[in-house]
Amino acid sequence: MPPSTTRRSGNDTVAPTLRVLPEVVAAVGDQVEVLMDGGIRRGSDVLKALAMGAKACGIGRPYIWGLGSFGQKGVERVLEILRTELEVDMQQCGVSDLNKITKALYRRVSA
Repeated sequence: MPPSTTRRSGNDTVAPTLRVLPEVVAAVGDQVEVLMDGGIRRGSDVLKALAMGAKACGIGRPYIWGLGSFGQKGVERVLEILRTELEVDMQQCGVSDLNKITKALYRRVSA
């Protein structure tokens, strides 16, 4: 994998969560629902994850940034921003319902 698609953590090289999500979804099939955690920073990340087959996304780091900066109001603002970005991104894709987000919205482009 090229260096631009990996993240360094100590001596380990780890592929970004969104990069490996389709493999995880394919590996588990319908046996288990996949919840993605890690790498969600904006609404478009949520849309991509849902289109790749995740059933939900964790947003720990943005939540903590909001909490650390402005307490409850900061968390509420982070959630508002993510929701608005997701809604705008869905509209740009012609999707009006979370349940209508499908793999047809996602296309991996080779590097």
